[in-house]
Amino acid sequence: MTYTQGSLIEAADYNGFANASANNINAVWSTGSGDKGWGQTALSTVSIGGTVTATSWAALVGNLATAGSQTGSTLTSRTQPVTGNVIAILANVATDINTITLNRGNAVASGTEYGVFSGTTSKISATGSGQDAWTITFTHTVTFASADALRYFFNAGGIVRLKYGKSSNATDSDADWNTLAGYVGSINLTGRVNGAAQTIAAQSYTGTTRLSGTGGTETTLTTTTGWYNLTGSPTTIFQLNNPTAPYTTEFIRTTATATSSTVLTLITTWVSDGSAGAGTTANIDGGTATDSPSTTITGTAPTTLVTYIPPSTTYLSASWGTPAIAASVA
Repeated sequence: MTYTQGSLIEAADYNGFANASANNINAVWSTGSGDKGWGQTALSTVSIGGTVTATSWAALVGNLATAGSQTGSTLTSRTQPVTGNVIAILANVATDINTITLNRGNAVASGTEYGVFSGTTSKISATGSGQDAWTITFTHTVTFASADALRYFFNAGGIVRLKYGKSSNATDSDADWNTLAGYVGSINLTGRVNGAAQTIAAQSYTGTTRLSGTGGTETTLTTTTGWYNLTGSPTTIFQLNNPTAPYTTEFIRTTATATSSTVLTLITTWVSDGSAGAGTTANIDGGTATDSPSTTITGTAPTTLVTYIPPSTTYLSASWGTPAIAASVA
């Protein structure tokens, strides 16, 4: 490129920053591909031999600054060129674009947690009989309008969150399951953009992240598995076993599957092998449901609740749309 102090700003220089080089602002800002792209309006290129106007240059400078604000990146301070003035060379543009490319999965803020779902997310009837083994299966799908909408969601700092809870207390085993579900906290799935942890609203998310949960025997937590690591086969991203004998084979497990380029499927099983102590039973009570919309578990029945936290729209338009959550229990 000819982009040096004292030279003319040529179309090829501008186009390289906007769209043509290995790291360019459009790759992160606009459609991009894979884990690059926020779905914002792309900068137009300039025809070879054409004039790089102050308007074009100001748009590039503005998008770069906004991307810096979105990701919390420290960039070179610069003023947007104004029509009628001589356009001067601006320092460190390529360096700042590289910084945005590296930090593209970070977000200084999150949107408002979304808890609208169709179907049923609570098991309101009793489960099990005597000391028989039993399983409750919760299935959730998060469906996006398009593959690009799904990419933009995770690329811009979107989070899919699972919460687990139960508080009904009518049988011998209810208290143990109430405690086990209460240990979990929340399990959070992010994109793992650029193959790394993302800092979203000042919290580090590694791909699969357990927050606000302590206790239990954590047998699986795939911390480096995010959306971009999932396949069409289920991946166990989390399992927590009861730490107290004789209930140590009881567990809560969640698998995640990229069912398609537009659908994330989460299947959670609560499993008891019937290992109750002498004179006690393994069955558990149902209770009241957590109904839509909700971002917290409000009922008493065994519940696995899936919500999502969309990216913030402080600096970006909502190119990811409104994903739909569907739930069922068996």
